[in-house]
Order: sequence, then structure tokens, then C-alpha cells
Amino acid sequence: MNTVRILGIDPGFQRTGYGVIDVVGNHTRHVCHGVIRTEGGELGERLRRIFAGIHAVVEQWAPIEAAVEKVFVDRNVDSALKLGQARGAAITACANLELGIHEYSPNQIKQATVGRGHAEKQQVQHMVRILLCLAERPQADAADALAVAICHGHQREGRRRIAAAALAQGAVR
Repeated sequence: MNTVRILGIDPGFQRTGYGVIDVVGNHTRHVCHGVIRTEGGELGERLRRIFAGIHAVVEQWAPIEAAVEKVFVDRNVDSALKLGQARGAAITACANLELGIHEYSPNQIKQATVGRGHAEKQQVQHMVRILLCLAERPQADAADALAVAICHGHQREGRRRIAAAALAQGAVR
């Protein structure tokens, strides 16, 4: 089996979390994680920092796929628009470097890491620490990004196994 390097992104207008993992079959290994901070500044400058930060992570760690959390819309339309813009800057950085991009809902991500679609942030942080054998809990935005990457790793492996089973079944007939 080949190693697949995945970049997970938890987009945010003030803090965009990122996490990189390696996946071999159903085994994951932590590579790096962090937060791109954009507090203060005009809209264009903040989006530029997100784009440049994700671009630098991809250049340094060379993931081949990216997974991004889908926009969660609550009551505040202005916050949702800013989140969408931050998400767009991150996705554009990945697309510009020709990464495959995959999207997952917050519930899918929590289900894949914690086992419950409505888990609390602290539960996600704890399970990310356990699943990736980290010495301490990562900061919330970075933990969420690692959870996005873990979710994609699980989904990717599930699709691979289904395809292999279908191929084997076709060969039997």
C-alpha cells in the first residue's frame, strides 16, 4: 500500500487551522499542524494571508490531497460570508497547486474522529491526540483541521476497500 499525504483545513476568518497526516491503509501518522492567524487588517490582506499560509504548507509538506470542512451557517450571515471567503482562499491555494480537494460536513468529521456527529470541541481535540499519538492536545483550530484530514483518510480507505471488493467480485463471476 502507498502512503497518501493529506492536508486537512479548518477555515476561519481569524484563525485557519491546518493539519497534515500520512495515511497507509487504515493507519494514520501525524506530520504537522498549526494555525494561520489573520486577526486585524483589511479583508484582502487577511485573505491573502490565508492563501499564502496554505500555499506555504503545501509547498513544504507536499500533500497530494486536501480535505476542507464545509461551511456551517448559523444565524450570523456576516460571519458565514467571511467564513466562506476564508474557505475560498484556502481552497484556491490548494487548487492552484493542483491538489485533489474533498469536502466534509462538521457532523461527518466528528463522526469519523469521535464516533458521534454532535461531539464537543474538547472531545475532538482529545480523540485527535489519541488517534495520532500526540504528546498533548493540539489547539482547537489545528485539532479540527487534523480531524478533517483523519475523516478524509477514513473515507478514502472505505472507498478503496469497496472498489477492491467490487473488482474481486467481478473477477469471481
